[in-house]
Amino acid sequence: MPVNETLSTYSDWCYGAAVGVYVLAMLFSLIDQAFGRRVPKAVRRARERELVGAGGPVLTEDVPVTDDTDVRTDGPEPGERARRLGRMSVALTVLGATLHLVALVMRGVATERVPWGNMYEFGATLCLVAVITWLVVLRRFPIQHLSVWVLLPVIALMFLGGVVLYSDAAPVQPALQSYWLVIHVFSIALGSGMVLVPGVVSVLYLVKNSRLRVADRLPSADVLDRVAYRTTVLAFPIFTAGVIFGAIWAESAWGRFWDWDPKETVSFVAWIVYAAYLHARAVAGWRGKPAAMINIAGMATMIFNLFFINLVVAGLHSYAGG
Repeated sequence: MPVNETLSTYSDWCYGAAVGVYVLAMLFSLIDQAFGRRVPKAVRRARERELVGAGGPVLTEDVPVTDDTDVRTDGPEPGERARRLGRMSVALTVLGATLHLVALVMRGVATERVPWGNMYEFGATLCLVAVITWLVVLRRFPIQHLSVWVLLPVIALMFLGGVVLYSDAAPVQPALQSYWLVIHVFSIALGSGMVLVPGVVSVLYLVKNSRLRVADRLPSADVLDRVAYRTTVLAFPIFTAGVIFGAIWAESAWGRFWDWDPKETVSFVAWIVYAAYLHARAVAGWRGKPAAMINIAGMATMIFNLFFINLVVAGLHSYAGG
């Protein structure tokens, strides 16, 4: 099957451009995180009452809620320029995600297959899912100043993918030429990319409950906990479906549903960890810090499975690195 080298080259360019845009978005978000002052909900409601009493319009913009109470209630708000950069960061993230998606589409068209047939493409798909998940979270929670912490691991993974794991556009190996490549691998990429976001947010939850100065710039612990929990609740059944689809594919290809292959084993361990997190989050005594630590352990297991198991340990899934 011939490969369209022109589209493959354009795909690589879009991939690099997406990384560059993500870096710029991360820098803008870092400025917002460092210098943008967040208005507490109590202060915002007081302003709304003042405006309504004076015949002015009611404020409709959602303002992130933190423990920062040193905010003036009259005159121009401090950190407005930084917050503008924060909004620009979100716009740049959308642009980066668009370039990212175009890169994957071009890769797929160039090879006439789905663009997640090797480690480079799988990592790119996973990172795109993580970015889109974060943008969806921002629609519900106005915490765009935290984008720096989500984009940082995405940029690191994409840099490693483009430098260390890069593979030339080519047809997949015969073992992967199955419709299960579309179903199973995409389900795993979707679930793995989604859990990257709550993993990072759980780290921020622990920071929020520490004595570090950066904790003052973070949203309330309750907001961080809800973001981590709700995202994991959505990601867990998708990842579960991916594991089940993999077992069905294994039976079709190898004649058995499960063989305790290293990748299968670590995937099952990750599933157990996330099931434990959801259970811990539902039990009052395990909420908060213990649940956050379990969620972080799940993210660490996913990253271990992605790199160490795929690249170092030999097994039935070793061809995935090609």
